[in-house]
Amino acid sequence: MRYSKLIVALVILLNTGFAGAVLYAFLRVGSEPTALVAAWFAFTTGELWLLAGIKREKVRRDADSRDGV
Repeated sequence: MRYSKLIVALVILLNTGFAGAVLYAFLRVGSEPTALVAAWFAFTTGELWLLAGIKREKVRRDADSRDGV
């Protein structure tokens, strides 16, 4: 398995766990940590966005090398 697939699967699992923990905390306390939720999902979205950019660049370079450019 490539690292990118592992990272994507890990981010999905972490986001699911985080969302469950936030829902549990909301149930117990009655208050949502809005800034923490925004920061967490901004971080994981940024990681996935950068990973996609790396993959896109690798695919472009592979296509260029096959075309002889």
